[in-house]
Amino acid sequence: MGRRLTDVSAPARLAAPGEGLGQDELALAARNHGLPLEAMRHDLTPPGLHYVLTHYDIPHVPDDTAWRLTLGGRVRHALTLSVAELRALPALTTRVTMECAGNGRALLSPRPVSQPWLLEAVGTAEWTGVPLRLLLADAGAAPDAVDVVFTGADHGVERGVEQDYERALPLDVATGEEPEVLVAYAMNGAPLPPQHGWPLRLVVPGWYGMAQVKWLRAITVVDRPFTGFQQSVAYRIRQGTEEAGRPVTRIAPRALLIPPGFPDFMSRTRVVAPGPVRLEGRAWSGRAPVTEVEVGTDGGPSRRPAVLAPDDGHRWAWRRWTCEWSAEPGDHVLSVRAHDAAGNTQPLEQPWNRGGFANNLVQRVPVFCPDPGGTA
Repeated sequence: MGRRLTDVSAPARLAAPGEGLGQDELALAARNHGLPLEAMRHDLTPPGLHYVLTHYDIPHVPDDTAWRLTLGGRVRHALTLSVAELRALPALTTRVTMECAGNGRALLSPRPVSQPWLLEAVGTAEWTGVPLRLLLADAGAAPDAVDVVFTGADHGVERGVEQDYERALPLDVATGEEPEVLVAYAMNGAPLPPQHGWPLRLVVPGWYGMAQVKWLRAITVVDRPFTGFQQSVAYRIRQGTEEAGRPVTRIAPRALLIPPGFPDFMSRTRVVAPGPVRLEGRAWSGRAPVTEVEVGTDGGPSRRPAVLAPDDGHRWAWRRWTCEWSAEPGDHVLSVRAHDAAGNTQPLEQPWNRGGFANNLVQRVPVFCPDPGGTA
């Protein structure tokens, strides 16, 4: 018998006890990349430093391609729009922090075998585009509309299923104003780079990255819940393979520390001089505004409040925080924990799920402070 797609597309699995990263995971890590945490000093992440996760290939879309976005399904009249026509419509620019749903996956035990993120799968950019609700209002969603499906041009196979990358949003989210979902064509004031979805992508503020469909080519309004692979199989929080699980949606609160001092090349242990050290970083939540950040400097439960930067009006973007610390010779473990206005906070012990999704365990950063009077 001939080989089938299932022969080249393995089912999801967990790493065996003691199993290191395999060549498949290293290949994923080589083609996707995270944000160097020191780059959080930028309010806006330069596009080349913003995290990238691409399920399949980056579609090749030459500049002169006559790209068309179609909007159809359960609507009064279908639309077909060029990029130029979209650019002529009322535009909105929104600053948004995006985070991959699998951020932190490689720190879990047992480890779900997939893109092995540590904590760097995040970035913040200003996205410019057309509010999706305006396009849906123009097309006129039917009274029985339930979901809005977004189809990208990236095509591949996953767990034996050949597919275009597709995700859906409930109609009330797609037509809402808080957040305002965008069909975006610009990032930080310039056309989208290829890896970020050129020429069009979806931007859903406050939601994990799987919702931000890139290389957007079709929008389809449907009269029943969408059950595509990326909606009903992938991106579900479940403990066992037999569970339907619950969907991954909004970003859980997280704070990250810009690693202080300077690093060892291999271990990445930070080295700081004795004395005053300003600790700083960013915090965000897609569920409610961040209201508090706590910093620990002894590896234990004792924490001190950080100072949050004034609210700058960018609801869907990260917020800067600072904290002063007096470093003493020895080994230290720094940690940071965010709280939001809805009462959500980061766990001290990480809950586990099979996909490694939405895990927002507090960050811990080993720091060594050498004794200036010691010998090498």
